[in-house]
Amino acid sequence: MSTQEQNRLFALRQLNLLDTSPSESFDRITRMASQLFGLPIAAVSLTDENRQWFKSRVGVDHWEIPRETAPCADVCDSSQLLIIPDLLASDCYRNSYLANSGIRFYAGAPLVTREGHTLGAMCVLGTHPREVSEQEQATLYDLAAMVMAQIELQHAFGRIDPLTGLSNRHQFAEDLQDMQRDAPNGQRVALFTEVVDASELSTLHRTMGPVFLDELARITARCLQQAISSKSKLYDLGGCRFVHLVDQTSDTNLLKEATRLRQALLVLETTRAIPVLVRPTVGIAHFCLSEVTAEDVLRTAHAACLDARQAGKGAGLFSWDLDAHYQRCFTLQGDIGPALESGNELYLVFQPRVSLANGECLGAEALLRWKHPTLGEVSPGEFIPLIENTPMIKPLTQWVLRHAIRQAAAWHRAGKTLQISVNVSATNLEEEDFARRLLDEMAHMGLPSTAIEVELTESAMISQGEVASNQLKALTAAGLRIAIDDFGTGYSSLSYLHEIPAHTVKIDRRFITELGEDARTETLVNSMISMAHDLGYRVVAEGIENDTSYHRLMELGCDEGQGYFIAKPLLPGIFEKWLYKKAAR
Repeated sequence: MSTQEQNRLFALRQLNLLDTSPSESFDRITRMASQLFGLPIAAVSLTDENRQWFKSRVGVDHWEIPRETAPCADVCDSSQLLIIPDLLASDCYRNSYLANSGIRFYAGAPLVTREGHTLGAMCVLGTHPREVSEQEQATLYDLAAMVMAQIELQHAFGRIDPLTGLSNRHQFAEDLQDMQRDAPNGQRVALFTEVVDASELSTLHRTMGPVFLDELARITARCLQQAISSKSKLYDLGGCRFVHLVDQTSDTNLLKEATRLRQALLVLETTRAIPVLVRPTVGIAHFCLSEVTAEDVLRTAHAACLDARQAGKGAGLFSWDLDAHYQRCFTLQGDIGPALESGNELYLVFQPRVSLANGECLGAEALLRWKHPTLGEVSPGEFIPLIENTPMIKPLTQWVLRHAIRQAAAWHRAGKTLQISVNVSATNLEEEDFARRLLDEMAHMGLPSTAIEVELTESAMISQGEVASNQLKALTAAGLRIAIDDFGTGYSSLSYLHEIPAHTVKIDRRFITELGEDARTETLVNSMISMAHDLGYRVVAEGIENDTSYHRLMELGCDEGQGYFIAKPLLPGIFEKWLYKKAAR
């Protein structure tokens, strides 16, 4: 079943029409249709997965017929008027349920919601062949529109918010459609007002209760309506959020107007009309009536509001550049799942780690890369932060571990005793079977425990719970080494170092890049190396980019290093060539 059909069926069920009792308001329309066309049968037919169900019917005793080969089903699929002068003369319908029951003529007009979902058909039927004039076609369309108006009247969402008495989002969408018909090229501006930060609503609900939030919505709605006077219509979007439209003007004037509205709301605090501190923010979005939907307008205006609040401003204009950034982030989050399944988007590169004492390559860090089918190469610095706190980080880390282990095993079988480091997040450590799966994968590939090192950031190490702690203990008990990544950037207190089962610390690159140029940085690096050694850790310096840093780290007694000065992250084949050249020197 297509997504479009799923959405259509959901919309149909949301209206609560199927299998409901007869309604005089619908029967009145079907009787009118039968009389206007002079036909014995008329019906309001609704199409679900397997049947045509009649909300109202004249001239038939049964409530439903099979959907298969039913003309109403084809009206629903095409959303077009369907006229069949003679079912027996039609290759498609001559053996249909209707034709076999004696029906010869059919005409049906689609019942379409405002969102574009076709629910079924307003149809008329006869037992003799018949033609339909253009006027009758128009009449059938009008009858279908009357049915939809009745459906919306009885079953669709209301148009007025009961708390504030303001028009709601559904009325906003309807009003916008009217504006588009009247002035399709008109330029308007939406002002989206958020009285309270969404993150604070739950706190207010818990501390003050729902009755308080209702009253806050009423008071702020009244304040805003008075502030904009009768020039604009204010809409209540729920959650102390409102929107209204104004004519196009300069950005300066719009920001002044937004500031004025915000000030009107802030006055409520000083006059003690409300007992809490509010932080109203107004988002401003320009748009052309012919180019947008109501959803577009609300999204962009809300985005402007969110951007302004994040920037610590009371009002802000919608930015296409910022929006493009968030859209890209959303795309990457959504596409990481398909990338895991595709088999040709994600790949690993390996950055060598060498002994600073003799230059020998001791191992490499496995680094994830993503070649997106439309965005091209995407940096892990961009996509990893987007997903590291989402459920996708678990399968992604599993993918990296599996491929890193396979590559390490291939090198091990070739006689290259390299230790491969793999980055793991705090979320992964919360998986109760993480250590077991990792060790099973290594055993399956015949890889010794010394061949893999697990890297975790300081924050992941310090925030570990009981489950994470048990996973680390299981890994170290099996002989795997644990490294603290980005050392020096996470916590001011170093007391955690003696409490965690780690073997290596990796000094963050930001300290290494300034080595030899800044005396304070050199003092810090020297202290880190000395302290780590005193605590029994092996020390690795990341981000070595020049000869000065390399040799100064040697002098300070750092054990290992990695960085562009030594080698960039390399594809496995190129890494092997690099190893060969290094061994030949």
